[in-house]
Amino acid sequence: MTNHIKKVGIVGGAGYTGGELFRVLQWHPDVEIVWVHSRSHAGQPIHDVHQDLLGDTDMLFTDAIDLDIDILFLCLGHGESKKFLSANLIPNACLVIDLTNDFRLEADARVGDLSFVYGLPEWQRPRIAEARRIANPGCFATAIQLGLLPLAAAGQLKQVHTTGVTGSTGAGQSLSATSHFSWRANNIQAYKTLTHQHLGEIEQTMARLQGNHEAHIAFVPWRGDFSRGIFVSSTITTDMHINDVYALFDAYYATHPFTWVSRTPIHLKQVVNTNKCLIQLEQAGSDLVIHSVIDNLLKGAVGQAIQNMNIAMGWDEVRGLQLKASYF
Repeated sequence: MTNHIKKVGIVGGAGYTGGELFRVLQWHPDVEIVWVHSRSHAGQPIHDVHQDLLGDTDMLFTDAIDLDIDILFLCLGHGESKKFLSANLIPNACLVIDLTNDFRLEADARVGDLSFVYGLPEWQRPRIAEARRIANPGCFATAIQLGLLPLAAAGQLKQVHTTGVTGSTGAGQSLSATSHFSWRANNIQAYKTLTHQHLGEIEQTMARLQGNHEAHIAFVPWRGDFSRGIFVSSTITTDMHINDVYALFDAYYATHPFTWVSRTPIHLKQVVNTNKCLIQLEQAGSDLVIHSVIDNLLKGAVGQAIQNMNIAMGWDEVRGLQLKASYF
């Protein structure tokens, strides 16, 4: 292993995010995955659980934690990262990226001598560049916020009505009644109406950007009949003309390599298996609709985590993330 290669450990490697993280990181030119932790699968080949990795790796899951690493990813269940960090003293120099919701709110961000920085690169890139602890945003939170950031920065948000539909992988790998194929097929359902766990982080960001708490997000999420991806539509009232709003979005995202503004209708197949977010606007009178689409496992989770890693390590933001969309 050459000197510039950084050593990576993954905790919680058996779930959807752990498997997706391994798939992308194994081809990253600047890192080496040295261990993948799973208590329930310790000693098993990783490709026994993530069967598409047969032929790509002979690594085994481990239940041991070796902290002689440079970067640690936490892909645990919500609430488990706090327990892990309480039980394991992580060196301050080690970059920790948490993919749960444990540290996304400012009230929960302090752990030991360091605070977690909220890892939304399109908003916090300078802070991420200096961080050693990063709280990766939620998947719905990412899709919604990327559609609202330019408007919040311009002080345009008050009441926001948002609907969004997510694929079955958004529910995690553990089986439940609503994640079975026989339930999802030819079916759709609203869930956690107006109470979704990502609302806190979204409203926190909007308040910071606008300098006030006027932005209220009324969010209705939906379970969709597909495996991966998120499509969000947010509606606001504004006096701005759509051409001016497009100019606002173009200027805001001009230096951000993964977020693109489209003048034509967008759809999920443009972003699935990529780290992209696509945004499109529509207007009727004073009602403005902002559509945004992402892959929930990549830009909504693993891809954004690697993007945060690249920024924090001083590497090119797109390094290891030039991924091909699964268009057909």
